[in-house]
Amino acid sequence: MRITLLVFLVYVFLGSCQPENRNPEQVADVKPVGKAVTKQRPLAIENGKIFDKEGRKYLYGGEKPHEHFDITNSSLKDEQFHYGIGREKFPALIEPQFISVAQADTSFESEDRFLLLQKGSVTKAYSVRDLTRHEVVNDVVDGEPVMAVYCILSDLGAIYNRKIDGETFTFALTGYTYFDKDVWDGLDGFVLWDRETESMWWPLTGEAVSGSLKGTPMQVMDQKNWSQTTWEDISSNYKNALILKPGQDFNPPESWEKYPNTGILEAEGEQIAPRWGENNSLGGS
Repeated sequence: MRITLLVFLVYVFLGSCQPENRNPEQVADVKPVGKAVTKQRPLAIENGKIFDKEGRKYLYGGEKPHEHFDITNSSLKDEQFHYGIGREKFPALIEPQFISVAQADTSFESEDRFLLLQKGSVTKAYSVRDLTRHEVVNDVVDGEPVMAVYCILSDLGAIYNRKIDGETFTFALTGYTYFDKDVWDGLDGFVLWDRETESMWWPLTGEAVSGSLKGTPMQVMDQKNWSQTTWEDISSNYKNALILKPGQDFNPPESWEKYPNTGILEAEGEQIAPRWGENNSLGGS
């Protein structure tokens, strides 16, 4: 009887835990369902990921001291951060590679989801499957700096402008998610950072939430230029599209350009991404 009870308790314990250092390729198997069950995700504050040093507050960002995030002025609450696996654990791309529709045809099923972007004479498509691995793809389309993003926990997928008030920013993953019961149905959403100022950004509210750019709005690209669609639509109607090459790897740069502390920047257009299925504005071509 005691052995049976012990086995049962171990089973329940293991079933309730989620690994903190999940392999990015395994994340594709996780499906967001209904309301966020926040107690099942590792709270950063309970795992020592938030700490004070010399009068400043930091989020753990990696093994090297300079990788930590200064959140002294953050608008987010410490107890609502999840995970803390460190920056760059997901390989956010800054020099993405693309292949043709014909080359990609055997890689996708008709119902596979994509973000499709049209700007000038250029059409590019980013599969949700591959965005789940990278979460952020920094790109330039027809001379415009953009980024394609997807967060599996909130099912947020959108195209953003990376040029804000004349400055171009390069985005990546902090290794944290954040939740607020009053935002996006209480689901977790990834927290981003930009390399130029190391400010942190939360797409679910569409603004910078810490650093010198705190309060600066994000800028969802004009929705006449992009849509949330499927491989069936792309392969049938956009024969000349460039498809994000699956399986890319990326080693983050050791250093990058820094911008001076400029304060809040101006941005035009929408801040908050549409829910999946709300933006299907592009017609076939």
